[in-house]
Amino acid sequence: MADTCGQVLLGSGLTVLSHPLMYIKVLVQVGHEPLPPSIGRNLFGRQVYQLPGLFAYAKHIIKIDGKAGLFNGLAPRLCAGTIGTLVHSRVLQVVITLRCMVQFIGRETKYSGVFDSIVTVYKNEGVLGFFVGLIPRLLGDVLSLWICNMLAHLVNTYAIDDSMSHTGEIKNCSQAVTGFFASMLTYPFVLVSNLMAVNNCGLAGGLPPYASIYPTWVDCWRHLSLEGNMSRGNSLFFRKLPVGKTYATDQKRFF
Repeated sequence: MADTCGQVLLGSGLTVLSHPLMYIKVLVQVGHEPLPPSIGRNLFGRQVYQLPGLFAYAKHIIKIDGKAGLFNGLAPRLCAGTIGTLVHSRVLQVVITLRCMVQFIGRETKYSGVFDSIVTVYKNEGVLGFFVGLIPRLLGDVLSLWICNMLAHLVNTYAIDDSMSHTGEIKNCSQAVTGFFASMLTYPFVLVSNLMAVNNCGLAGGLPPYASIYPTWVDCWRHLSLEGNMSRGNSLFFRKLPVGKTYATDQKRFF
């Protein structure tokens, strides 16, 4: 019991610290660009037009909602972390967390609390509303696990010799690298899952012009693929301008 409580507290602390990063990432994923491109420098020192990064985006949120605004959607996410640790169930709170975050775009208050949000989802969408975006998320998790296991097996079998010194440390490092590589490959599934969780839910961030109405997650995948947006939100630093897109100042997004 003590170990479980310790895990919950540790997980909650990490959730609080990482929440602003996730919040900004979700807003970028749905295509919200409140700040216009500006001239910056890339990794090679060349001047290029770039989209605002993590810190500029955070300053914009603080300017509008104060520092507390960086933690919109934290309450349901904390519930998700706690319940996920105890009974391995996160579906309900994930949907509510994402919708609480996306409300920033239209300045809505439709999802203002965990319990009220549960009632809102059930009233408008029924039980299935708590499971939107679940299929691509599960597919991504399964694929990520398969990639990690396959790469770890190849590395441990052909690249690491048991006679080598620091074998344990090398294996731990290889697991971290394979996990990072797998997360990059499966990122499109996470993106599609998050977009489907807010799509056509009555919030500005899930309706045109920010998003098309997608009948299924496959339609969302195809649309993002055609527009070259499968990696949108994957990086919050050195963000490149979308190729062939024009920034709309009034709608704060690219067309």
